[in-house]
Amino acid sequence: MHHRSQRIRVALLATGCLSLCACASSGSAPTATGAGFSGTTVVIGVDAPLTGSLASLGKGIANSVDLAVKVANRTHEVPGITFRVETRDDQAQPSLGASNAASFVADPTVLGVVGPLNSGVAQTMQKTFDDAHLTEVSPANTNPALSQGPNWANGLKERPYHAYFRTSTTDAVQGPFAAQYAAEVLGKSKAFLVNDETLYGSGLVATFQSQFLHHGGAVVGQKQITSGTKTFADLVAEVKASHADFVYYGGVYPDAGPLSAALKQAGVRIPLIGGDGIFDPAYIQLAGQHAEGDFATCVGAPVAALASAKTYVADYQAGGYQEPYAAYGGYAYDSAWAVIEGVKAIAAMNSGLPSDARQQVEAAVSWVSFAGVTGPVSFDAYGDATNEELTMYTVKHGAWVAVKSGTFIG
Repeated sequence: MHHRSQRIRVALLATGCLSLCACASSGSAPTATGAGFSGTTVVIGVDAPLTGSLASLGKGIANSVDLAVKVANRTHEVPGITFRVETRDDQAQPSLGASNAASFVADPTVLGVVGPLNSGVAQTMQKTFDDAHLTEVSPANTNPALSQGPNWANGLKERPYHAYFRTSTTDAVQGPFAAQYAAEVLGKSKAFLVNDETLYGSGLVATFQSQFLHHGGAVVGQKQITSGTKTFADLVAEVKASHADFVYYGGVYPDAGPLSAALKQAGVRIPLIGGDGIFDPAYIQLAGQHAEGDFATCVGAPVAALASAKTYVADYQAGGYQEPYAAYGGYAYDSAWAVIEGVKAIAAMNSGLPSDARQQVEAAVSWVSFAGVTGPVSFDAYGDATNEELTMYTVKHGAWVAVKSGTFIG
């Protein structure tokens, strides 16, 4: 277990560097004082699926980190330091994520990494980053075990890796939020549960199921599918025979979209409800008209509607990025900014970057607190985001429309 340096903690608080009233979306944070150094380059790595079926989400992450770095450099957020982005494509594959983590660790100029998208990929990267004290901030991972340990559901929470942080809330909140909405707002009572066997999909379904049963709902069927399944005939037959009034899906849109279409085409006209993994325009493209009336939760409030995100949205649109910022762009920006704030804090404290910069950034990020694109950004004792807001969306007239924002209150 890594113990944070009390010297770092006290010094950072004493200098006031962690009383960061910065607004990450505008880059208007006060510059660090006492930084009498120059010509230093700090790399922020990005790991995300930049090719493959989830590339639309990954590119939104990579572009948003790029934007954060450009803002930091333009505003001289850390005097004397120039930030640079280095991206790695994990194709949503755990083995590639592990290789990318080793590559980032081997480069001493990398002081933080934003990513990955997938919880299963993160699982293969965490120890490598933690052993090197290289700070990792994910904008999208939602499986609680990544930060709270494998026994978190039993109340035995223990942080396994102190270099790991995330700006998105977890499935410990997302699953119950969806279950509560399905039972109380939609009046659903019979669920058919499907997951794609990934750490994310199976974990999300488990948290949903527990809360749905608590609300008096019944699980009338369960099924695991392999990601990339081409035909859903057997699954559709099971759902139809179960008389479920909705399907809850744990997984991502490349499978969920075709499943929704297959259900409706077979006459099973019930909604598919899923998590943030299906919240993307690509889901609607894959399901076509059959997506109408389906639901998805996603972390946070709609970014475009947030006053705190106006500058980010405008800058992103003006930045010439070909891809939309998508579901996690705002969280990726805030993840990058958390690293930037950590670097700013230690640079001010040391009048430059110390030889143990990675260890000091890791300690500093655990204490950063700033006004981000997605709202207030800070981390709890497990490295989880203190902002637990979620939004339920539905497909209406061929587009995702927000219907409720809030958090789960048990």
